Amino acid sequence: MSTTQYWPQGTVYGTLLNFKAERAEMAAQMTEPPHKTPPQAPVLFIKTANTFNTSGSTVQVPAKVLEIEIGATFGMIIGRNKAVAQSNRAQAAPENIANQVAGFVLMNDLSIPHASFFRPPVKFKCLDGFLGVGPQLVPTELAGDPALFKLEVRINGVLKQTIDFSTLHRDALTLLGDVNEFMTLQAGDVLMLGCDAGRPLAKVGDCIDISAPGFPAFGTLSHTLVPEGQFFDGPPLEKLAPSGGSEAHAVASVGATYL
Repeated sequence: MSTTQYWPQGTVYGTLLNFKAERAEMAAQMTEPPHKTPPQAPVLFIKTANTFNTSGSTVQVPAKVLEIEIGATFGMIIGRNKAVAQSNRAQAAPENIANQVAGFVLMNDLSIPHASFFRPPVKFKCLDGFLGVGPQLVPTELAGDPALFKLEVRINGVLKQTIDFSTLHRDALTLLGDVNEFMTLQAGDVLMLGCDAGRPLAKVGDCIDISAPGFPAFGTLSHTLVPEGQFFDGPPLEKLAPSGGSEAHAVASVGATYL
């Protein structure tokens, strides 16, 4: 089976606090009011459709923003609900969880740095073009065990971060199973596995490359940060996934929100 060009067809969910180092870094804040205790269930947020941005495109940075936080991760694509989705309990059964996953794709959860971590403000995480989408969906049977995944983040060709997905707080299937306990993901939805601590910062003019060493099928997810007002410069629309995704969504880098 070969890899296929990918474009999100459903809702894209981000996951917070799913790396052990990230949780250790936030440990003190997790015990403060109003929460007072670390979260027991997965902490999710949504990346809206206006954020979707193809590899090779530019990302516009608002004039008042000095740096952008890079959130390299993998997106886990939901392939089907099947009959087991008739109840969350059945859907969460171990033998059914793996069957929900169609494959994985590189993603870059870009964000304006902010302190409100538990409730990330939409205006900092959902600017136009602020979700880089990798060039290839790699089917589950080709991707193998997500615990073996690694990512490298380079800015202007210099290695800035290495991410090891064996250090997740919840591995990919455990995360999906725990999410199934309180909500039903639809076919085409994407669940990002989370971003590790030590996220690199980039500024206007920087070129960002995210790759998965040892997994060439994922390709390289690349973006260049440009000043606000510079137009979309990505691949032709006809090269996006033919199974869905509007042209309006494809042209993601069309203007960022003033803060």
